[in-house]
Amino acid sequence: MSDSSASHRELDRVAAELAACLPALHRALDRRVAGDYPHPKPPDAQLALLRFVSRQEGATVREAAGALLMKPNNVSALVSQMTGQGLLERRPDRADKRVAHLHTTATARRRLAEVRRLETGFLREALQSLTDGEMDALGSVTGALTSLTRALRPTDH
Repeated sequence: MSDSSASHRELDRVAAELAACLPALHRALDRRVAGDYPHPKPPDAQLALLRFVSRQEGATVREAAGALLMKPNNVSALVSQMTGQGLLERRPDRADKRVAHLHTTATARRRLAEVRRLETGFLREALQSLTDGEMDALGSVTGALTSLTRALRPTDH
């Protein structure tokens, strides 16, 4: 057996484990948060948009769509829903009135902070159940997962 075929099998094994584990981790965390969140929990797409706009206040729909790997018309529909819910504001561009800049509302910032607090608390609690070796491994893998996420993003040509 060649080193190449062994390394391909190992890559396949790791890829399959990641593909199974990461969504399960997300669902488990999401369910825990939804159980303790005092409001109807926003869908994942809305949370992703809120997180993006909170980091990039004043971003446009097109910028948000690119960052979130979504179609601009889907982000536009989300923005319409969320402005109606009092979570986002659209502010017209001074130079081009066809362009709107997105801003989170105080309500959105409070709710997003509550979701982050719950996520952090549940993850902290779960992390405390791990062995020192598992914690060391997780500490090493977070940077690798960030790099893997970047590598999976489509490139613009």
